[in-house]
Amino acid sequence: MTAKRILMLVGDFGEDYEIMVPFQTLLAVGNTVHAVCPDKKAGEQIATSIHDFEGQQTYSEKRGHNFTLNATFADIKPENYDALVVPGGRAPEYLRLNPRVLEVVRHFFNEKKPVASICHGAQILAAANVLKGRRCSAYPACRTEVELAGGTYAEIEIDAATTDSNLVTAPAWPAHPAWLAQFMQLLAKQPATEARRATVV
Repeated sequence: MTAKRILMLVGDFGEDYEIMVPFQTLLAVGNTVHAVCPDKKAGEQIATSIHDFEGQQTYSEKRGHNFTLNATFADIKPENYDALVVPGGRAPEYLRLNPRVLEVVRHFFNEKKPVASICHGAQILAAANVLKGRRCSAYPACRTEVELAGGTYAEIEIDAATTDSNLVTAPAWPAHPAWLAQFMQLLAKQPATEARRATVV
């Protein structure tokens, strides 16, 4: 697979596994991954959170790691990237209020570039109005957002993922093997232009 340039949208109290695992995995196979957060610069950090299922009616939340950003949100140009990753956790509920975040997301859908969203990442996709007519998995509590945005909520196992055209989605971090495998299949088919590969943010 030709190395690709991938943009990852993250924010404070995004889910730890859903940021760390795809970031490191996609780097490990030779891609460039730029993790950005609105109003933060390269070298600054976000706080992650760890969500688990411990017998209550919803997940529990604990403090995770500090994650260091390696690019500056204000400087990014989505046309210089081949694909987008949208992790879940609590971050999407406030990232979706940022008009520039939604504009960036729409670029990847308009250009039919690969997009991987997991868990609460669907909140951002719904706010960007890119789910109409699409099959989308997400954390079950986000089903309402998916359906109100005109999408079809994919009822799949917690460790499964689904692909609809350029969009790969999954319900939560137990699906990482399936989710990342399907995303990398899309990446392998995505042409990486010399201009994109040579561009430095």
